[in-house]
Amino acid sequence: MILQTEANNLIADTKAFTLIELILVMTILLVAVSMTIPSLANFFRGRSLDSEARRLLALTRQGQSRAVSEGVPMILWMDTVNQAYGLEEEAGYTDNDSKAVDFTLDKDLRIEVLNRNTRNITISHGMSSNPGHRNLPVIRFLPDGFMDETSPQTMRLLDRGGAAISLIQSFNKLNYEIGN
Repeated sequence: MILQTEANNLIADTKAFTLIELILVMTILLVAVSMTIPSLANFFRGRSLDSEARRLLALTRQGQSRAVSEGVPMILWMDTVNQAYGLEEEAGYTDNDSKAVDFTLDKDLRIEVLNRNTRNITISHGMSSNPGHRNLPVIRFLPDGFMDETSPQTMRLLDRGGAAISLIQSFNKLNYEIGN
């Protein structure tokens, strides 16, 4: 009986952690996590920039498709001050576009629209005629599937770290593609 009690105590002692061992393991985990957090932050920031560029590119394709299928010019507007963009029917065709969409950029991202001729940042070409988005740069998709010639050549998304992704008019000027 005494031998069995001592055996049970030995088994109980080998299954438990001491407080020192637990603190040591927690310290090692803390050091490992603190070393990987900056790398993970950069990774997720890059993912945010990439996903926003892909969403903007998808919206250009949606605008072109809607213009052709509905037979109404579509406007993809970009508000570089409020860091927002959206897609809607050109004003004057219907009273209310039920399929209009608006997006706001993440606080760490910003959008720039580059002029076709000077390649300087500008909002002088392709202005919105919609009263809600007056004087904003726009891409105008025509019902024949083409873009208006005043549509910007390049849009650039930037994060606060300086990384950038550009959406550039394709060589045939029928759509946009992601470029560097």
